Amino acid sequence: MISAVSKKTKMETINISEKKEKIKWDYDAEADVLYISFGNPQNAEGVDIGEGTIVRVQTDTNEITGLTIINPLHRTLKSLSGKQPVRHKKKVSTATK
Repeated sequence: MISAVSKKTKMETINISEKKEKIKWDYDAEADVLYISFGNPQNAEGVDIGEGTIVRVQTDTNEITGLTIINPLHRTLKSLSGKQPVRHKKKVSTATK
């Protein structure tokens, strides 16, 4: 278990499953979003903890069911290079006859 600060700045206990074999992830390269689920993905409340990270919490059990990390590749490249990475747009070809 870990403690987290709620919006009311009161400490609340939330649970993290220790069933590591049930961690699932999916990366959306086009949107640069990493989804991590502890067990099967399920409906949960998203709590924005800042810096592009959203914690998914099951409200009735206070169990963390997953994480959503926004722009992980972009932020990693920026951190490694010390500057803003260039995003390349996909080339679209148009055929004319």
